[in-house]
Amino acid sequence: MSGDFEQAKSRVCQSEGAYVSVRPLASSWEQRKLGELGSVAMCKRIFKEQTTEQGDVPFYKIGTFGGTPDAFISRELFDEYQRLYQFPKVGDILISAAGTIGRTIVYQGDPAYYQDSNIVWLQHDERLDNGFLLQFLNGKSWSSLEGSTLKRLYNKDLLNAEIAIPSPDEQHQIGSTFARLDDIITLHQREPPHTMKEGKNVDQHQ
Repeated sequence: MSGDFEQAKSRVCQSEGAYVSVRPLASSWEQRKLGELGSVAMCKRIFKEQTTEQGDVPFYKIGTFGGTPDAFISRELFDEYQRLYQFPKVGDILISAAGTIGRTIVYQGDPAYYQDSNIVWLQHDERLDNGFLLQFLNGKSWSSLEGSTLKRLYNKDLLNAEIAIPSPDEQHQIGSTFARLDDIITLHQREPPHTMKEGKNVDQHQ
């Protein structure tokens, strides 16, 4: 089990509302490789001549993954490729396999297309919960990957990654707990800081 995920498991056990129900399960988690639970999937290749600077459906390349698209494909091509070839389902975790390795985005179902081999996802069955998988991937370090100037997440790297998992129901509970904690952290980060100057002004009026 990776040190990162061991810390994540500990965090869940100590979280408010999850301590009692999750802690007893931690020692019984099964050690698996992701390749035992699913396979790597990717969209069919889109060629440059099939894209435009403006269009119906955004086409995300590795350089725009998680940001603003600079290329588009037609709705007709999107509908055809979505129907005939591999395409993520709502909730699947898209992973960057080049550039900044291991960035993740949860596919929400909006019309969008993704660069083959550079942006992939794990196509798996009900044994693995996507919310749980997201927390694992976000805590996973890929620093030991092969390569020098430009590192890459190869299919074998993803499939050989070891993950410790409880039952699917327990995975869902843990993933939901993490999601709530992340929402709380994001909310606190958006709150305006209280400056010392403001504190002094309040004291002066008392």
